[in-house]
Amino acid sequence: MNAKILAEQIFMSGVESVMPARIIEKNVFKKNETLFIAGHEVNLESVENIYVIGAGKASAKMGEAIENILDDRITGGQIVVKYGHACELKFVNVSEAGHPLPDYNGYAATQNILNIVTQANENDLVICLISGGGSALLTDFPAGTSIDDLILANQLLLKSGADIKEINTVRKHLSNVKGGQLAKAAHPAMLISLVLSDVIGDPLDMIASGPTVPDPTTFIDALVVLEKYQLLPDMPPTFLEYVQNGISGLHPETPKPGDRVFDNIRNIVVANNKIALEGCRQKANELGLNCFIISSQLEGNTADVAEYLIEEALAFQKDGNIEKPCCLLFGGETTLKVSGNGTGGRNQHLALCAALLLKDKPGITFLAAGTDGSDGPTAAAGAVVDSQTFPAAASRYLDIEKYLDNFDSYHFFETAGGHVITGPTMTNVMDLIVILVE
Repeated sequence: MNAKILAEQIFMSGVESVMPARIIEKNVFKKNETLFIAGHEVNLESVENIYVIGAGKASAKMGEAIENILDDRITGGQIVVKYGHACELKFVNVSEAGHPLPDYNGYAATQNILNIVTQANENDLVICLISGGGSALLTDFPAGTSIDDLILANQLLLKSGADIKEINTVRKHLSNVKGGQLAKAAHPAMLISLVLSDVIGDPLDMIASGPTVPDPTTFIDALVVLEKYQLLPDMPPTFLEYVQNGISGLHPETPKPGDRVFDNIRNIVVANNKIALEGCRQKANELGLNCFIISSQLEGNTADVAEYLIEEALAFQKDGNIEKPCCLLFGGETTLKVSGNGTGGRNQHLALCAALLLKDKPGITFLAAGTDGSDGPTAAAGAVVDSQTFPAAASRYLDIEKYLDNFDSYHFFETAGGHVITGPTMTNVMDLIVILVE
């Protein structure tokens, strides 16, 4: 079978292993009047109301699975997802909003979530469903600023080259819901967050900017990020003033570890990149490939990572002690500092870098794609390349280096072929890289 098709099959098996319904069914079930949630037991006889809230690309499907378990025991709720990721729920309102850039729909849904949790009391249970994309979707802005300020700030951060932890450090300090502040609003209700991780290492305080988790970062940390990436001249003045006032103590800090607002809260990672990689491995083995999971913590500059990955593939190819064909699996998320005017995403750019490196190295097939089904502001999840990608492009007068310089990987693959198109997968546990070596 065609190696590119095999690589896509392996990738999709990884995605299927972290689908929301499968993950929720593994972690949540009800027996009589006891609700079991990832090892925690809740006596429903002592619970007056159950509210379901959530934010992220997978949260609506997670909510659907929760409704299948609790049905009309749910009082109500609000979930916000990326456009195209909604599903109709019986007891919970679902809104669609902007991602990766926030918009007013996200703000309105977030205000509804805050209204719901604020009315919850100590006899109520709030189930919070968090997944990748939550930082943009669970969104608000400080008094005295605007949605336009928020959009500009996010544009600058996403193009700066900052990693997700740095970006979310800033986001937390331009918000009244991120960085544990949703938990503060829900106190004293019991709150259980079920989290699909889209951050390397699964740091709960960074996934979706940690709305239900103590925040160890400060206003000073946010300013340091802005200074590091030279964003101060371009950031909205209202936001800079807000951060400076926060440093001066004029605005309250995000709640820190030890704060009593977290006494009745549980945060549980129910799916992550490791689970997706294991799903890939099982499929690769079924296909008869000698499979190796190399890392679930791939990060760094996209072009540098491409060089590392191809070097690894070549080392495996040259090693006579390793049975071929073999499959190398990586997971994580690279960082792409955009300076051109093109369209693309980190996975398409990574694949295009790999295509250039593979131009005279046959026997290696390289796929990079996002488990959410979208890469940057495009409808592609990523791309798959091999040693024929470069010469085939050259024969059509397509200059790979020019597309790379302009950060226009999407239009390259749109013309040359090689896109991985899945549509919205309704899940998100970062990116997967599948490399087949003959």
